[in-house]
Amino acid sequence: MIVGAQRAPPTAKLDIANRALLVENKGIMALVVFLRGVNVGGHRTFRPSLVANELKDLDIVNVGAAGTFVVRKQVSQAKLRTEILRQLPFKAEVVICKGDDVLDLASGNPFAGQPTGPKIVRFVSILAKRGQPLLSTPLSLPSGGEWSLKILATKDRFILGLYRREMRAIRYLGQLDKIFGARATTRNWNTITAIARILQNPEW
Repeated sequence: MIVGAQRAPPTAKLDIANRALLVENKGIMALVVFLRGVNVGGHRTFRPSLVANELKDLDIVNVGAAGTFVVRKQVSQAKLRTEILRQLPFKAEVVICKGDDVLDLASGNPFAGQPTGPKIVRFVSILAKRGQPLLSTPLSLPSGGEWSLKILATKDRFILGLYRREMRAIRYLGQLDKIFGARATTRNWNTITAIARILQNPEW
């Protein structure tokens, strides 16, 4: 259950038949990999497409340039983490979650009724482990005046929120580790929906 989010209308649900098809074809749900702090500001750069190509035996699909992968072949998380790190020219933090959890997250409508526009970004932060719960949501940062970042809801290891396209928002994103007591890596909501489409389509 997403704490603090509105219930999604039926039209917002993902295709359950496609989800069943993926389970039937693969025998086990896919894994999703999120690398933290790579390809940002010219630091710790690499080409995710090359990693995906080197690990093609794992039926891996690269999503964007931030270090996000969908892995559809059955593999343990420990082995997958080792294989990913082996391909990188630097040390990195690897966050792995089940594809089924991402599908469940994407099947809702957590941003219903929230402001939109070119200066507002919908985001999801993924915690390396389950974090400490918030007393209440939404939580705005800063707490007074116009918010720069707003946490709307949490679901297991996922944090859903909005931030404004301004420099100080980066500082508040960096505070999520402290707020939740766990390391977090952040993606645009569009990345999450792209992952869901890949998980729904075994032939992607």
